[in-house]
Amino acid sequence: MTADKVDARSAVVDDYPPVRRIITDTNADGKSYFLSDAATPNRTARPGLPVAHVLWATGEARAPGSDPAPAGHAFDFHSRGGSLLRIVDFPPDETYDETQLKQFLDANGVRDNSNPRHFWFHKTESLDYAFVLDGEIWALLDEGEKLMRPGDVLIQRATNHSWANRSGTPCRMAFVLLDLIEGEPL
Repeated sequence: MTADKVDARSAVVDDYPPVRRIITDTNADGKSYFLSDAATPNRTARPGLPVAHVLWATGEARAPGSDPAPAGHAFDFHSRGGSLLRIVDFPPDETYDETQLKQFLDANGVRDNSNPRHFWFHKTESLDYAFVLDGEIWALLDEGEKLMRPGDVLIQRATNHSWANRSGTPCRMAFVLLDLIEGEPL
């Protein structure tokens, strides 16, 4: 690996803007109000991997206490019995540390080990709503691929898939990940 590639990976992690999280609540008089307005505290940024911001969680992954997604709380790909709201900043493919990504996917038990056509191939047992907010990205399946741009939404139904950022610039996506209810059709 060249020094230029290491520097590019470090810069990518530091260059993503924070995600503003605004939370509402209801006071003792039954009136709605803004409880908080700040950068999302749960941000995972490692050189060579996407930057993930978990804004909210329900179900088993929810952290105890008043904030279900505090700084430092570790999350799996989805939340058993609940949901996750995650914003992900995907760097260009050429900046990934593929070995580190494969280790990350293996640690979560989701990597496709069959001989995938892209290093990001994985499968989760969740129903995912994936929204492109900024940039562009290719959604890859075992058979076929689609270019997604801002405003496009993919309904990912527990299928083997990958994200390929071939643009040379970052792509920001929002994901709502829902745990599958046994017996419920996708």
